[in-house]
Amino acid sequence: MLAKESVKNYDEQLDKYTDYVKTQIKTVIDMCGGRASGYPEEHKAQDYVIDHMGKVADKIDKEDFTLHPKAFMGWVLVDGICMLITAVLLIIYFFVKPITALAIVALILTVISVVCILGEFLFYKELLDPLFPKKDAYNVVCTRKAAGETKRRIIFSGHVDSAWEWRYTYLGGGHLLTAIIATGIVCLVADLVIVILTVCGVAATWFTIVAKIFAILSVPAMILVLFFMNWSICVDGANDNLSGVFASMAVMQYLNDNDIRFENTEVVSISMSSEEAGLRGAKAFVKKHAKEYADSGIETIAVCTDTLRDFDFMGIYNKDMTGTVKLDAKTAALVKECSKTAGLDLPYANVFFGSSDAAALAQGGMKACCLAAMDPTPARYYHTRLDTADNLDERTIKAGINTLLETAFRFDERGLD
Repeated sequence: MLAKESVKNYDEQLDKYTDYVKTQIKTVIDMCGGRASGYPEEHKAQDYVIDHMGKVADKIDKEDFTLHPKAFMGWVLVDGICMLITAVLLIIYFFVKPITALAIVALILTVISVVCILGEFLFYKELLDPLFPKKDAYNVVCTRKAAGETKRRIIFSGHVDSAWEWRYTYLGGGHLLTAIIATGIVCLVADLVIVILTVCGVAATWFTIVAKIFAILSVPAMILVLFFMNWSICVDGANDNLSGVFASMAVMQYLNDNDIRFENTEVVSISMSSEEAGLRGAKAFVKKHAKEYADSGIETIAVCTDTLRDFDFMGIYNKDMTGTVKLDAKTAALVKECSKTAGLDLPYANVFFGSSDAAALAQGGMKACCLAAMDPTPARYYHTRLDTADNLDERTIKAGINTLLETAFRFDERGLD
């Protein structure tokens, strides 16, 4: 049975649950505001989900873990400081006195910067955690059991935390953000090459001229990098990603309200913590459950939902973590097929800058993909104070709920075959 065949007034139901998502988003924002990973506001939002879903779910689990929430984007600060010092050392070396020790220190700082950006941002490793304060957080796992023997399990998730503001996205949108990032990376790569050649003893006239130019340019570039994050504002995160949280919860709410219980499929809706802190919540979840799920013999898939805002960019993500992680092809194909049933025929997409919770689940051994609708430029609301409950898009939320519901019904009917 298809989702659209499960009730007579299906389209009206979709409108109802679109309003449900919007109402829940506004309620959480009015109650909690911005929800930094592991902070009291996030805890309050998770407690609200527990209370709210207590009337719907058969079981709710509060799964605790610890993290260092500012470590993930803290690499920006570490890199900015290291590269600003590097630029000053190069200026002294080339304009005052060529002391070899200065070049060696500059090389060490540049290598540290490269390791931080690759480890923390590209591969989401927990490299800088010891440098930042620890916090407690928890995922909220809501389960609707199968009526009979559980043979399949489908997980829908969104992350409840919101980001600290990205200053340049707010000030100038995606184009200014891209310009700042590109300038910083160019200076980082150029300085790395310069310090390596300097330590190796290269002293040609052309090289000295180029080195002086980049040493000077790197100073304002790295000062700009230092102000990339606005740590005084944690954004509302209406789209990114309360839309994903409550679209996931809407699936279970729909089943409950219409007295539908799958015979052999367990439905799980998760309010995931700490995605904006480097996928820490998803990492904790998959660490706790991956082996358990694998050993159970129950066919399990996960559909992470993130930022249901920009309809024209709606897609099914089968590559993640800046394109370095392949998500499950069969799960992505299932969601794509179900998007056709929903009248959308969504394209495959790639998280080519950043990551989603699906990457952490996939790395941990689970079959996962991501459904998202976000302008990759990115749009000016992304990680800024403009991501408010007044900036939602009903059409996109409705399409997301429709796709998730069709996926749940189709998976119940035939799994990943």
